[in-house]
Amino acid sequence: MPNKTIYVSDDDLPLYQRAQELVQGNLSAAITTALRRFVEVEEERREGFKEITVKVGSPPNRKQRFFGVFLGEWGRQARNRVERYRLYRTRTNKFAVHIERSPDWSWEHPAGNGGWFERMTNYLGMGDQSWGHTAGEAKLEVVETVEELREKIPAELFEMVKGALENPTIEDLDI
Repeated sequence: MPNKTIYVSDDDLPLYQRAQELVQGNLSAAITTALRRFVEVEEERREGFKEITVKVGSPPNRKQRFFGVFLGEWGRQARNRVERYRLYRTRTNKFAVHIERSPDWSWEHPAGNGGWFERMTNYLGMGDQSWGHTAGEAKLEVVETVEELREKIPAELFEMVKGALENPTIEDLDI
């Protein structure tokens, strides 16, 4: 295996020492892993893609990461919950839809005549009331075709981005 000499400044030496500790002495493996990741990210960036990280799960506490181009976003409130759709084109020319749903909130106010003053004091927290909510959730769905995508996202979002769906991410011009 060929040897390569890397000169490290005194200021950077603690960084290299810490990396060597984390990989139990195999600094070469740490440098190779870091360089591989750097090359991957830089090549994708030069092709117009960004690294996208989204939270998924219920509650959304796990993360998923991919390279893509943001195409659009649509949000709506349905009763006591908010939904948000974000749409990306991936580097493999698929479509990734990140769907977030907020917690589902529920409020109960005590029985009464329901007059304006009673409603206002309950709203301001000065009256008796009960509340509760479910955990929010998020998911990432990937589809390969525009037809599949149409079924996954709100019609309003599809109409907003339909021009971008048929066009390539990057067009190489011979000029």
